[in-house]
Amino acid sequence: MERIERRDPMLCSGHAACPGCMEALSARHVLARMGPDTMAVIPPSCMAIIAGPQPYSSLRIPVYQPTLEASAAAASGLRRALDAQGRSDTQVVVLAGDGGTYDIGLQCLSSAAERNEDMLYVCLDNEGYMNTGAQKSSSTPLFARTSSTPEGKPTRKKNLTGIMAAHGVPYAATASVGFMDDMLRKVEKAKAIRGFRILTLLVPCIDGWGLDDDGGLQAARYAVECGAFPLYEVEDGSRYTLNYSLRPRKVGDYLALQKRYRGLAEAEVAALQAEVDRGWEWLMRLIQAEEVQALP
Repeated sequence: MERIERRDPMLCSGHAACPGCMEALSARHVLARMGPDTMAVIPPSCMAIIAGPQPYSSLRIPVYQPTLEASAAAASGLRRALDAQGRSDTQVVVLAGDGGTYDIGLQCLSSAAERNEDMLYVCLDNEGYMNTGAQKSSSTPLFARTSSTPEGKPTRKKNLTGIMAAHGVPYAATASVGFMDDMLRKVEKAKAIRGFRILTLLVPCIDGWGLDDDGGLQAARYAVECGAFPLYEVEDGSRYTLNYSLRPRKVGDYLALQKRYRGLAEAEVAALQAEVDRGWEWLMRLIQAEEVQALP
């Protein structure tokens, strides 16, 4: 595994994140790897609060805050303006939540992917509209209780990485701050690629998920270890690679950490386990198909 290096922080201390926030921790390491020659696009979200109101900012790089639906379009325009100035080496990164990615910003996101715009889009996925009261998004998993689904969400979580891979983009991947070496490797890999790249990072929300104050990292690890959030990457829309193949935990271990699943019936826990198993089998079929095609 890659040794984690100390880098100058691009996210300063004193920001407005909640204590124990996994989003701030994730953004800190992503931005450190991106480096100072980077411009960020941050729509309304928890990350916008963490970054601070303009003209103030907790980031050491320029930040543009567009409307919630327009992140990918704004990043496209920023990229073209930089290219017109001869600044092709300057990176453009979007730091958006799942509400502005899975839902409200999906149209612009899909269009930017179809055009293969040169940007790195990072979705900080806390599985809900946590900044406005923990309402459900299409990233919220089945049965999770939110302020808008107090009896549990009746629909499944959208597969964003699969959707973006279907666009045939150069790079789409999942990552988690609970597996830091893997996350940093993927940031470095995405940084070196040109064209549209997207990373979806699972960032457990202490308040919205009902976690212990120090429970964010444990939840991030359990999500991967039970298969609810598999770590994988897709290159050019077809080459699937699994980055963590173990499943040492049951889904129930992951659910037990979170108050948003408190009181689930055994049948509901079994249904969630079956859903995760089906998703894992789907992913394995794609990976095995790629392995067969690679045989001489």
